[in-house]
Amino acid sequence: MIIGIIGIVIGYRKFSFWVGSQKFYYQRPHASRFLRRAVLPVFAIVFITVINAHIQSGILLGDNIAIAGYEEMPPQEIFAKILNTFNILVIGYTISHLIPISLNKREKSELEKEDFGAWYEMRGFVDDDDLFHKVYTWVPPKITPEDIGEEEFQNLLKTKEGMSELEQFRTAKGNPIGGYEKLVDDPFEEWKESERSKYEKYFQNCITGNNQSGRKLKPGAKPDEIFPIDVWREEKRVNGYEPLIPSSRPPGYAKKKREGIPKSAKQILPVGIFIATILGVVAWWGVDLIVLATATGGLAIGLGLALQETMQNYFAYILIRKDKIFVEGERIKLDTGYNGYVHKITPRVTYIRDALNESIAIIPTRQLVNAQVINYTQGVKMVPAIVEVGVSYLNDPKQVSAILVKVGQRAMKEVVDGRDRHLIRQIRCPYLKHNQPSCGCDKDIHVDINQPIVRFNNFNDSALDFILLVYVRDYGSQFKTKTDMRMIMYEEFKRYDIRIPWPIRTIYQGDEKREQDEIEKLNKKRNDVIDEYGIGDIGRGSGEDE
Repeated sequence: MIIGIIGIVIGYRKFSFWVGSQKFYYQRPHASRFLRRAVLPVFAIVFITVINAHIQSGILLGDNIAIAGYEEMPPQEIFAKILNTFNILVIGYTISHLIPISLNKREKSELEKEDFGAWYEMRGFVDDDDLFHKVYTWVPPKITPEDIGEEEFQNLLKTKEGMSELEQFRTAKGNPIGGYEKLVDDPFEEWKESERSKYEKYFQNCITGNNQSGRKLKPGAKPDEIFPIDVWREEKRVNGYEPLIPSSRPPGYAKKKREGIPKSAKQILPVGIFIATILGVVAWWGVDLIVLATATGGLAIGLGLALQETMQNYFAYILIRKDKIFVEGERIKLDTGYNGYVHKITPRVTYIRDALNESIAIIPTRQLVNAQVINYTQGVKMVPAIVEVGVSYLNDPKQVSAILVKVGQRAMKEVVDGRDRHLIRQIRCPYLKHNQPSCGCDKDIHVDINQPIVRFNNFNDSALDFILLVYVRDYGSQFKTKTDMRMIMYEEFKRYDIRIPWPIRTIYQGDEKREQDEIEKLNKKRNDVIDEYGIGDIGRGSGEDE
């Protein structure tokens, strides 16, 4: 029997390794994991059943054996009960691991539906080959939309390019016009099939050497170099659904990324199910569970007192996860003043990484439940980027305001990240004017915005103080945006002779009339800027500011 159990373990390990090296494992990870777990009880039950049959027939066990405490029970029944105990434990162990796999599959299916929703909102992914317009067709509105003249609207409806422009159009409130009708019975299935085809291409590029490393990647290798399809989808989700380049991550990247990730309730569930199985088996053998609980009660109390803080941290972790106070990757500020990104949350401590990577704060998780935490990421799609500037008293404030509006409008078009996505949020993505897909800067805007915002802030000692404000994608985007706006501001101020004075407190002995004459030389040019760009909402009433 011992030899048989050892054989089952060896056979199971070899079978698991074989499954992990097959293409099926990467394309159907949940089904393959289910198969790997389910094959163990099959091997064990068949083996134990065969031994049990031989015992019952008297081949392996004689009639003269007695076991202390069970003299009234024949030895065949005793060993049959032992073998059945093994069966129950194996089945309980397997079920305890199959249930989390099923729950994880359900969760991944929900995420897949969310990906489909993102695909619909984005009107397709960049590597789709225009799949969106193969399964949906855009239907123009029946009435003329606001912000478009009747004649212009009718002219746009007559051409393919005009229809494309109308499809991408956003009203002043950021709403699209028209709607979409299905061209196929089930767009979701069409999209899923397309994603599987993309993964098939990714997998083939990995194993054939047509990848960034230039070598053939081996399935099942340790460390992992090929992502299963569920991890592949997660990587695309994190990176804004950009195409995933084969071998673009170092070996073992996926495993390293998940190291130290705390166990969720689904991962702890197997322990609870298996403990319940053991207790059921103990009760089946006639052991009084009340006596057992009493015997272990003192130990439980001692462990509870010793692990008090550990349990507080664990339940704090559950609350943080359940209420989604913050998650990994979000930027938060603690009541201690520490500001950084959530690097990792565990049931014991939470790691907060400084934005400039200069340090990591390690904080007991229980302290974060009662702490005041500012989350700059969660639910906030608009973060203000504010640039302050002071100009000479000799410059006309209206002219300065108009030039700052121009600076802001230039920044809205020109300030982009490494993927050419606009950092400043806007009602309508500038790319749409050129019949190009939106970069996403006009998505998920649920409030009315009118930017850039210019404010004449103060009469300072030696300058007129202004602020220029725009809203950006996220907390980190404001820093590059402010830098680029200052660059543009320097160019425009130099072009229109808008002067930034020195902070001088001594008696001024300059020729003010000469300077005034110099400034007035470009007066007409600056007034042209007012006519073209306006002065923002300065002087238009007493509107409320943020």
